[in-house]
Amino acid sequence: PHGRIVNVSSGAGALADMGGHLPAYRISKVALSALTRMWAAELPGTLVNAVCPGWVATDMGGAGGRPVSEGADGIVWAATLDDDGPTGGFFRDRQPIPW
Repeated sequence: PHGRIVNVSSGAGALADMGGHLPAYRISKVALSALTRMWAAELPGTLVNAVCPGWVATDMGGAGGRPVSEGADGIVWAATLDDDGPTGGFFRDRQPIPW
């Protein structure tokens, strides 16, 4: 009965581990993190979380990343959380990561 919003983010946008490389990408993910927290506060009854799939072997990620199925697992997990699941969180591999 509860909705789910899963924002696909990146650890590259975590302020706790911010570096100088790829500033536009990092800033866009910081903004997505803020939106995640805002929607979690403003949408009662809807679980809103951000998920980092990790480095995934896609056209964007390039060769050497993890298989797409592994990256997608956390996204599917967040989309199918039980109604008492977390909201306003940031996750990778189903585990919380620092903002």
